[in-house]
Amino acid sequence: MTEQHREAVILLVEDNEGDILLTQEALQDAKLANNMLTARDGDEALDILYKRNGFEGAERPDLIFLDLNLPGTDGYEVLEIIKNEPSLKAIPVVVLTSSHAEDDRLTTYEMHANCFVSKPLSAKTFMEVVRQLEAFWLQIVALPPKR
Repeated sequence: MTEQHREAVILLVEDNEGDILLTQEALQDAKLANNMLTARDGDEALDILYKRNGFEGAERPDLIFLDLNLPGTDGYEVLEIIKNEPSLKAIPVVVLTSSHAEDDRLTTYEMHANCFVSKPLSAKTFMEVVRQLEAFWLQIVALPPKR
């Protein structure tokens, strides 16, 4: 497996159990080599990223799918921390949210999100979007090298 097409670690930061299950299914269906970590709120995502509070052995993600509307530390705060932390800021962050608001889109791009995707309403379309995101980020884009 080349470095560009190596096994990737995806961190899904999502509190909606249905969206978690659909994302897992879409990634499994795509049959690309990857591992997925799931954080159900912003605090858990930060624990995974900083390898603390029971996540000391967590792998550093190569790609983050981040919901904005999270309990506790919200997606905006997580994005701000990631993009201001020298050891994390190179990790691509895909904002994957139910929001369709222009203000949310503008704000997250100003905060250096790598892309903004509004979740489609149907499960079938949502799964297709996740497959396309995975294909783009893991087959076409050259991710930053592992540290």
